[in-house]
Amino acid sequence: MSAAPLTDPPLDPDPLLPLSDDEMAVMRAFGRLMLVMPRMLDTDLERDQRMSLSEYSVLRHLSESEGGIMRMSELAAACDMSLSGMTRLAGKLETLGYVRRTPCVTDGRGSNALLTEAGLARLREAWPAHLSSVRRRIFDHLGDVDLVALAKAMESMAG
Repeated sequence: MSAAPLTDPPLDPDPLLPLSDDEMAVMRAFGRLMLVMPRMLDTDLERDQRMSLSEYSVLRHLSESEGGIMRMSELAAACDMSLSGMTRLAGKLETLGYVRRTPCVTDGRGSNALLTEAGLARLREAWPAHLSSVRRRIFDHLGDVDLVALAKAMESMAG
């Protein structure tokens, strides 16, 4: 049995072009931003409110959901966390009285997280510090950038 002869790969009609210096600068700056921005926002919130960015994110997502309730798996996905990580965090927030976990009525295997009045009050208390951090860390650096176009481009990149 003989193997098929090796041939040159077909010519690519649209070869990849290397990044320009400007494109490379954007890619590197964007990569660094993705690493440091969450840390900076978390540090500010911890310092000013003794609350982690993850805790804030859970309370915010619940406050924006219908009835202040979300399935734990959906909340984990919305906060970009593993389900086990969300379970631990929800347990902490439940201990603090900010969240209540309840069984899911449509699926006995799942559970829901429900924002309590205390959780909503805590979110409202932390919001000004977080807003200040976001303005200082992000928007103060954007100048005259078209925010609608920027948001659209970032949504497109995120898929």
